[in-house]
Amino acid sequence: MTSATLKPLILTPGEPGGVGVEITLKAWLALKDQAPMAFALLGDSQHVSNVARAANSPVPVIEIASLDHAADVFGEGLPVLHHALPTPVSAGSFSAATAPWVMATIEKAVEFCIEGHASAMVTNPIQKEALYAAGFAYQGHTDFLAALSRQRGLPASDVMMLVGGGLRTVPLTVHIALKDVPVALTMDAILAQARIVHAALKEKFGIAAPRLAVTGLNPHAGENGSIGREEIEIIVPAIRQLQMEGFNIKGPLPADTAFFPEMRKSYDAILCMYHDQALIPVKTLDFHGGVNVTLGLPFVRTSPDHGTALDLAGTGKAQSESLVAAISLAQKMSHTAQILR
Repeated sequence: MTSATLKPLILTPGEPGGVGVEITLKAWLALKDQAPMAFALLGDSQHVSNVARAANSPVPVIEIASLDHAADVFGEGLPVLHHALPTPVSAGSFSAATAPWVMATIEKAVEFCIEGHASAMVTNPIQKEALYAAGFAYQGHTDFLAALSRQRGLPASDVMMLVGGGLRTVPLTVHIALKDVPVALTMDAILAQARIVHAALKEKFGIAAPRLAVTGLNPHAGENGSIGREEIEIIVPAIRQLQMEGFNIKGPLPADTAFFPEMRKSYDAILCMYHDQALIPVKTLDFHGGVNVTLGLPFVRTSPDHGTALDLAGTGKAQSESLVAAISLAQKMSHTAQILR
């Protein structure tokens, strides 16, 4: 199969009062001539047109009846699959009234991917406060996507990978307080996530023999137990188990030396112990172009690595580099998975 046979990507709008639609318009401008690229935005076509007009965007907005039509019109304008908003939206503000609409667009995008109408999904940022006020029962996009997949009878996990600046990092624990990290950190969690990362590097990134690294939790990776015993009791046993399974994996690496250029060349992905340990290096290397990838799903999902930027909504100043990178990576991962399938 060639990339020409790929189905279009489906983009979700995220928080309608945020910058998602605006940066999608900018992403179309950046990618419209990169054949065989094709994607469509699932959103309210009138709202998209209003955002384009307010931002003085030159991008034509083309409402399509089916995702299958996206490739046919992609060179002419941004294809939009109409999904009507329940209420008018003001740039820079959010409301629980639109939260069910936001959730419905995500559910529809998952349906497109699982049923084979879309090759991957790219999600614009959501405003969690609005979703929580409407009864949203998940931490965020990733566990929601995994739950939606399992509801359809498909095995799914939600492992976050950050990609940017030539680096791939995976936080083993994500949105929890630092004081809770040692409790949440288990050998089983390291084993499970390492196996998912290893498989994804082979199947979606095309790396035949992945090289993994693991950071330590404590300063200097614990200094043989003198600054904490998590390395000795949890991390090292997990690494040894994975090595017995044939993984090329090393660690625990002291986090303060794990990301200098020579060390970064020695691994394809690194598993980190907590959120900031994984995100700071990527954001330092490529703040505007970092991409959030969810591994363990039955489809490819990427997202820009930033929030809804309500303060920039409607100003025309929102930067689209991260979304452009997310779209490009989603297409590349989908193409690789299709070739290797």
